[in-house]
Amino acid sequence: MDKQLPWRQWLPEFVLLAAMWGSSFLFMREGVHAFGPFATAWVRVTIAALALMPILIWRKQTGAMVHRWRPILLMGLLSSGIPAACYSFALLFISTGLSSILNSTTPLFGALIAWWWLGDRLNAWRLLGLVFGFAGVVLLTLNSSDASALTYGDEELAIAACLLATLCYGVAGSFIKKYLFDVPVMVTTAGSFFGASIALLLPAIWFWPSETPSLRAWLSLLILGLFCTALAYVMYFRLMTRNGPATAMTVSYLIPVFANCIGVVWLDEIVTPWMLGCAVLIVFGTALASGLIRPYKAKDG
Repeated sequence: MDKQLPWRQWLPEFVLLAAMWGSSFLFMREGVHAFGPFATAWVRVTIAALALMPILIWRKQTGAMVHRWRPILLMGLLSSGIPAACYSFALLFISTGLSSILNSTTPLFGALIAWWWLGDRLNAWRLLGLVFGFAGVVLLTLNSSDASALTYGDEELAIAACLLATLCYGVAGSFIKKYLFDVPVMVTTAGSFFGASIALLLPAIWFWPSETPSLRAWLSLLILGLFCTALAYVMYFRLMTRNGPATAMTVSYLIPVFANCIGVVWLDEIVTPWMLGCAVLIVFGTALASGLIRPYKAKDG
């Protein structure tokens, strides 16, 4: 973009977006204990897909989604299907705060995948950022038992699931740049949710809960799919269009703040000094690796 909007015009929407995505971990946790991981993920992406369809129809962009349905469906598996299932599974074992901190590694994996797949150059500062970011993840994992207030089972496997989700986000970002760069963002977004819904349908049916989920669980997933997913993505792309991708990407660093505050207040989770220290290391490393922080002699590759 040639000219960015004054911060007073985009900051309220930016903070609201971070709050919506930060609260999504709470609603996922509420839903997953009633629905299970696969059903939770399927209900979430299906609601989002159905909510965005009227926008596609109004913009007369359904044809573009049908024309490119193969790569769009594959991208949906990477950007929505697998991550939604992974985070739902992880929240059975670790806290919402820890999950949100791990989620902030998304730009870190994005930079690494873009270097490996698309040939994006990484200067010394960005390489240093990768080292810092992954060091923070390792340190957080080593002390995972103390970092999580919710320890129902295998925390290491849950952490691995979160990292698999962020890895998929990174692959999806490069996939879009390589194969879907000419497709409108709303088409890829809605199409990805439809693709994820199709991919998760059979696992959701197979693992559908035997007991009828409560009204509270249904309302949690309705809020998750409608507001924290469909509306949030519309706001994200609106922010990206109006003020550039660099500003939009920084929302990843604010999400853990809201998620941890919500976890402490509503779920009685514990945020330890170790978690905070690792979170700072991860966020700082990710900001360096993604090029958001640019020391004055660093040049972008």
